[in-house]
Amino acid sequence: MEIFGVDIGGSGIKGAPVDLDRGDLARERHKVLTPQPATPDRVADCVADVVGHFDWSGPIGITFPGVVTDGTTRTAANVDRGWIDTDARALLGDRVGQPVTILNDADAAGVAEMTFGAGRGRKGTVIMLTLGTGIGSAIFVAGRLVPNTELGHLELHGHEAEKRASTKAREDEDLSWQHWAHRVQKYLLHVEMLFSPELFIIGGGVSRKAEKFLPLIEKVRAEIVPAELQNNAGIVGAAMAAAGR
Repeated sequence: MEIFGVDIGGSGIKGAPVDLDRGDLARERHKVLTPQPATPDRVADCVADVVGHFDWSGPIGITFPGVVTDGTTRTAANVDRGWIDTDARALLGDRVGQPVTILNDADAAGVAEMTFGAGRGRKGTVIMLTLGTGIGSAIFVAGRLVPNTELGHLELHGHEAEKRASTKAREDEDLSWQHWAHRVQKYLLHVEMLFSPELFIIGGGVSRKAEKFLPLIEKVRAEIVPAELQNNAGIVGAAMAAAGR
């Protein structure tokens, strides 16, 4: 069974048909840059571009980098503030001309990893963290998602965590892997103190380079592993949501 998934990020918007039996992309994904400013109308145009690239007809799952409740986007940390309280389901559904399901991006990635990736079979407390333009989070307790947690906005030593430990922060400040890993370590220790997870899954595009920074992280008691689906997890999770999985 194939369903289309789209992952809206602060820097890129990507999508592809997903084979839900395998939990993997059915075709090579298509990606466009996130417009700046990332207003609802401009992002909707980009989503339509991604979907149109495949001439797709049928249900579509779409992730959003913020809190989503009943198809409405409630926060907008790394996109234009015009998204706040926007009926994204209606806007994007009208633009692509297909029924759509909207959910938080890290929640989508986490569901995909728990089903097909690094979280398979784990029944304790598992936290997925996506390190990218910001930091997204998904918490699972006994395999059940606690939605819209947004732990990237925790305050850590007087700073918003994602402003210090995201991939964007590493790139903007030209940090060495070791320096950045130390920041990520502080963040993980803070999250661990609050939630005592058994497992951290580190996702986002940087998960492809896990060997450069994960071995440098110390003192964290929980197991730390890279996302197996890497940066495709959000697309897969979006498609799963559209299929009601």
